[in-house]
Amino acid sequence: MPKLAIVYLSTQGNTKMMAEAIADGATERHVNVEINNFYEWNPEDAAQYDAIAIGSSTFYYTMLDPIAKFIDKLVEVGVEDKIGAAFGSYGWSGEAPVKIAEKLRGGGMEVIDPVLRIQYRPTEKDLLECNRLGKDLAEKMKHK
Repeated sequence: MPKLAIVYLSTQGNTKMMAEAIADGATERHVNVEINNFYEWNPEDAAQYDAIAIGSSTFYYTMLDPIAKFIDKLVEVGVEDKIGAAFGSYGWSGEAPVKIAEKLRGGGMEVIDPVLRIQYRPTEKDLLECNRLGKDLAEKMKHK
């Protein structure tokens, strides 16, 4: 069974809500999902999964620094040809998911477009979009 790692760093709980909805969608499509906040992950462990979804809040027009460092280590370990996804919440600008996707692509990952950006607290409709991303990740993993 394919395995999906979901790594997130959420300052106010909004990106965490997104991560949980992504996990639900992938689980509905019979994929093993490990979801944890960034502090619980080791990049070497995450690199062992078939797909990796990374989420961060936007802070000063970019992703949170610990996530950037995590991705750098992940790429160093090697994630070529794995499937990736980027997501995150924001207050006013929303660049974090775009920057995450750029870093993952730079490491050789195939990142699902478009990245998922949600302003403020996710609504029920927003969470359905997150769920859809989880399902899309699962389908892509099964056909790789």
